[in-house]
Amino acid sequence: MIGSFTFENLPCRVVFGSGTLASAKAEVERLGGKRALVLTTPQQEAQGKSLGTALGPLYAGIFPGATMHTPVEVTKRALAAMKACGADCVVSLGGGSTTGLGKALALRTGVNQLCIPTTYAGSEMTPIVGQTENGLKTTVRDAAILPETVIYDVDLTLTLPASLAATSGINAIAHAVEALYARDANPVTSLMAEEGIRALARALPAIAAKSEDREARTEALYGAWLCGVCLGTVGMALHHKLCHTLGGTFDLPHAETHTIVLPHALAYNAPAVPDAMARISRAIGAADASQGLYDLAKRLGAKLALRDIGMPESGIDKAADLAVTNAYWNPRPLERNAIRDLIARAWAGEPPGAIKAAA
Repeated sequence: MIGSFTFENLPCRVVFGSGTLASAKAEVERLGGKRALVLTTPQQEAQGKSLGTALGPLYAGIFPGATMHTPVEVTKRALAAMKACGADCVVSLGGGSTTGLGKALALRTGVNQLCIPTTYAGSEMTPIVGQTENGLKTTVRDAAILPETVIYDVDLTLTLPASLAATSGINAIAHAVEALYARDANPVTSLMAEEGIRALARALPAIAAKSEDREARTEALYGAWLCGVCLGTVGMALHHKLCHTLGGTFDLPHAETHTIVLPHALAYNAPAVPDAMARISRAIGAADASQGLYDLAKRLGAKLALRDIGMPESGIDKAADLAVTNAYWNPRPLERNAIRDLIARAWAGEPPGAIKAAA
């Protein structure tokens, strides 16, 4: 039975395919841009300069300083670069770090964004930005944050190493997983979520087996787009709160953190969301959703323990305290000790286990 729901369609233009990077200049012009600042990480600066050449007279300059978790001090430097070159729009080329910087700039200045993702992060489809200041990561949701246009070019993902494709892809799956049991879930988003999970769960092992598999890369990017739309359309819950807490507090790599935490957060919520668990299990072809996602990460060779990506064991209690502070809505009530157990299992790399409620 379909009950009452609210669905809000986000106003974002998407250009999807192979070779679509060539449309960047036309898309900037379509947005009315005259002077575009290209944003990249230091590692992708050469790609950014090549894109600048393709933009021709629209190219105002490049800021190659994007970094993970969108530190406020980096955003301030990028704002100074915008002012210095007279930019009236930004073009973000890269993964979630670069997308996040473009969003932070748009939030502060109102400029239009053209986003060109090179990973499966999915954040390009959301009106959400997570920003870190003084070791604390907080999120802001605002219509001004959503990029106006996104170019998905499968060709840009062909060189993404299979190991990064794996963690980036499971990060995308996490968006769809939480969409299935979000407080404001709806039938349309749930359809997209299940399809996005299915596409990525099928594509990622194929990429691991043959990195240059263009069909698998296309399906993965399609899945990431769907999962990103889900994240942008409905709310987040415990999994994202944990990842924002862990990433911002311990400076952990974003996609790897999501990959490790997801099966454990799902196991915590499983008793409260049996229908969502059934849909996830169906999408990934596993008897148990949380164990199936853990097995998928293991099959792809991803790291399974927070200790292996830099989290100290001494941080478990701090993370548990922060996770229940300014908490996101969650389908199962948040219990500090149970969440501590969840984090401890994730820290050690143990398989997800049923986490019982306090007596």
